[in-house]
Amino acid sequence: MIQGSIVALVTPMDEHGAVDKDSLKRLVEFHIAEGTDALVAVGTTGESATLDEDEHCAVIQCVVDFVGGRMPVIAGTGANSTTEAITLTRLAKEAGADACLIVTPYYNKPTQEGLYLHYKAIAEAVDIPQILYNVPGRTACDMLPETVGRLSHIKNIVGVKEATADLSRVKTIRDLTNDYFAIYTGDDATSREFCLLGGNGSITVTGNVAPRLVHDMIKAAIAGDSETALAIDKKLGALHKMLFIQSNPIPVKWAVAEMGLMGKGIRLPLTWLTEDCFDAVRDAMRQAGIISGNCSGVVLPPASIQSNAS
Repeated sequence: MIQGSIVALVTPMDEHGAVDKDSLKRLVEFHIAEGTDALVAVGTTGESATLDEDEHCAVIQCVVDFVGGRMPVIAGTGANSTTEAITLTRLAKEAGADACLIVTPYYNKPTQEGLYLHYKAIAEAVDIPQILYNVPGRTACDMLPETVGRLSHIKNIVGVKEATADLSRVKTIRDLTNDYFAIYTGDDATSREFCLLGGNGSITVTGNVAPRLVHDMIKAAIAGDSETALAIDKKLGALHKMLFIQSNPIPVKWAVAEMGLMGKGIRLPLTWLTEDCFDAVRDAMRQAGIISGNCSGVVLPPASIQSNAS
């Protein structure tokens, strides 16, 4: 079972919106050095909605190649078309991904039976571990715990990312599944409580910016060390909030660029973080120890990481 701090990796781009593979390699090395437990390539935070199929698969392939077996790679392969989701999942398997993260179909609002049949079809079509992804705030579709329980009986459906911030769902889903079924949170602000209640990890946005702290906090929470987890999470509290001051991944891409790990590129219809939000995100980065003192500059990654990306 993959567990711990699983970073929903941003997709670095240049100022024209083209994928920046050199910066992507730099990010992979950064997360390996900082203790991240696994990476999600081309999830929501990776701007899956605006990458075409070739780009989508190329980013997954790059992350798999750059990681080189040093940590698990989970590929985002969801779509609101079952046929398209099967295609993306098959291509991710061919690229060497360890598992796939498959979001509930967005916009078309399927019934619970439709969700069950959608995921069943993907699982039967592609023999790779698959993680369900429920994020009704983005998809207008809430996959209920009972549907998750039904799907957990399909052998290669191995977990769920529950991004509702409803902590009661940890126990509800666990009661409907088995101990080998992974339950991840997709909500950074409640990830500590989620893992203390029995969750297996966080698929995290904050981990892009503070990977070591998020790793240590989630590790402590999974171990039941509430005191250590709380102490670390207090440093992260403002960051959890400010990385969503505008639509994800706008703030997190700005923050990662501030750290010197990539350039200032994002795809329309998303736009770069507006200047009136800069100070709020910088203050949150200072509280987490990413930027020190009153400096408005950045803390660069270790030179060894920068050189590895060249």
